Amino acid sequence: MPKLKSKSSRAKKSTQQPQKETPTLSLKDRLAKKRKETQARKELISLLTTVSFFSFFVGILMFLTVGIKAAVPTVLGIIVVSISYKYPRLALFAFLVYVPFGGTITYYIGNSPILQLAKDSFYLPALIAIWQTCRKQKLPLILPSAIRTPLFILFGLCMLTLLFINGGQQLNPPSVGQFQAATSEIPIGMGILGLKVFLGYVPLIGCAYYLIRDKQDFLFLSRLQVSAILICGALGIIQYGLLYTGICEGTRNASGADLFKATLDARCYFGGSLVYSPSQGIIRLPGTFVAPWQWAWFLISSTFLAFAAAFSDPSFIWRAISLGSLATVFINAVVSGQRIALALVPTCFMLLLILTGQIANLKRFIPIGIGLAAILGIAMVTNPAVVQERVDSLSGRWDASPPEEFIVQQFEENWKTVETPIGSGLGRATNSARSLGGTKLVETYYPKVLYEVGIVGLLGFVALVTTLTVTAFKTYRSIKNRSFRTYAAAIWVFILFISYNTYYYPLDVDPVAVYYWFFAGVLFKLPILDKQERKNEALEEKGKSV
Repeated sequence: MPKLKSKSSRAKKSTQQPQKETPTLSLKDRLAKKRKETQARKELISLLTTVSFFSFFVGILMFLTVGIKAAVPTVLGIIVVSISYKYPRLALFAFLVYVPFGGTITYYIGNSPILQLAKDSFYLPALIAIWQTCRKQKLPLILPSAIRTPLFILFGLCMLTLLFINGGQQLNPPSVGQFQAATSEIPIGMGILGLKVFLGYVPLIGCAYYLIRDKQDFLFLSRLQVSAILICGALGIIQYGLLYTGICEGTRNASGADLFKATLDARCYFGGSLVYSPSQGIIRLPGTFVAPWQWAWFLISSTFLAFAAAFSDPSFIWRAISLGSLATVFINAVVSGQRIALALVPTCFMLLLILTGQIANLKRFIPIGIGLAAILGIAMVTNPAVVQERVDSLSGRWDASPPEEFIVQQFEENWKTVETPIGSGLGRATNSARSLGGTKLVETYYPKVLYEVGIVGLLGFVALVTTLTVTAFKTYRSIKNRSFRTYAAAIWVFILFISYNTYYYPLDVDPVAVYYWFFAGVLFKLPILDKQERKNEALEEKGKSV
């Protein structure tokens, strides 16, 4: 019979087992790291000094020739572009943060039209820097590889429209009558801007893919987005409170048709144009965005992003914060006056619960479900008139113009009016291009695409988003890590929903035009992070067994 080992001998043996130690750098490595940090600081100081002097000089010239409203954006633009090119990762994080606050910043600085494109001063220099790095390292910028063929085909079709339709309009402008002024349209410029709006953010897939290097980068990005949602949601609630208490007047004292029109004169500290006429039961708040309907689509898209973090973040504190951000989305859906947000935010939440399988995860679903139900119930009880007006407005709008009939009518109208199989010209139905020529108001997305690039371009775009959606689904299903898989599932549902949504045109403007492509890139990077985590877990298990 073997002797039992004494307690002291077992303790002695346990102390002799190898312990996991934090690796220490050698003196040579520490000195090299210090030199690298010092060099980076010198480069940053040198860059800031050079850019500051140059931008200040250009700003003085702009101030003397044009005025302060053009000088300030020019100075800020030079500084931001220079730093964004030098530090593309920092620029992409700043770009993502700027998107929901852009409307507020625009009107605080001076309401210059240039500021409407300010976010691109982060995006475009970072894109150029990442593209150059990819060329040096022979890495693809367009990811995943499955979308390249449909994307290049669609791009080729768009170039045909730009050259033959927009180019033809530029070379042969329509004749005018004897007493009519000559047209001042720039169809080529309109086409370039329309192409930028249509496909300009597709490279964000690759940018987001290379932005995230490991799990820490992913968690930072997820938590950064959740924080932005929470702050914007809180500001939206404050905006409603300021209007409700009379601190902001809104349009309550307007008369006639002005009671029903969103106007910048009624702006209330954050965002842009709004309508607040409680006597008429009309409330349309912009939150932190330029226009109310952009705020509605921010709330809708934030439902997916906050849900993903609330069910997947490994930290209990950040899951609670994500729940708080999701709660602000629900509250704003009630008080902001946006019919589509009130209808789609709860619907998308229930859709996410079912399609991601979280409704079966009772341990996390029950606390979150009860919490959200309580918050939404309090918001509805404390604002019964607002809720009733929203419900009545939604049902009245649905009865007067059912969405499916409205979409069919838009298809029929634009099918009849589109000029050629390759469209009537890029930008011809894009609101942001109206300063360059005449545009047509098309209130649904796929009919808008049909009008601009024709039936051929429309089929090309459907092929692109279908390929993206199918590839995203396969990617999400390949992930083993539960947290990554939950996040990927939520993003896939978001991609699926936006890809085939044609009601209004969220893919044309902020924030969906950014979030759709950017978070697709995040999803496609998750399998790499999944493999890293499994490898790290295997190494930890191996270390414990030694």
